[in-house]
Amino acid sequence: MAEAATFCSNSGVLTIFTILGFAVTALKIVIPIILIILGMLDMGKAVTSGKDDEIKKQLVVFLKRAIAAIAVFFVPSIVGLIMQIINENLTDSNACGYSQCVQKITGVGGKCNS
Repeated sequence: MAEAATFCSNSGVLTIFTILGFAVTALKIVIPIILIILGMLDMGKAVTSGKDDEIKKQLVVFLKRAIAAIAVFFVPSIVGLIMQIINENLTDSNACGYSQCVQKITGVGGKCNS
């Protein structure tokens, strides 16, 4: 158990998790932008076609993409918060190591119980 808890304290592992954190942050920004741009393009095509049914159909697709964009943006932060709550409730004194891993990837947390 102690080896698993100190896994995240290793500087090489923290470097990898830091890189993963940058990738997650980039995806949290890029994916919602792409989804919203695609939705706007589809809505523009539907509006220029002038068909009411096509506009309604593309509006539903646009709303689904907007919800997906919001989910992509917030899910990593929500997971980080849940992991922080779990970490704070652990009685193990080595729980700080897990907190470092979660904090590097999600950007949430950083406190530990030691």
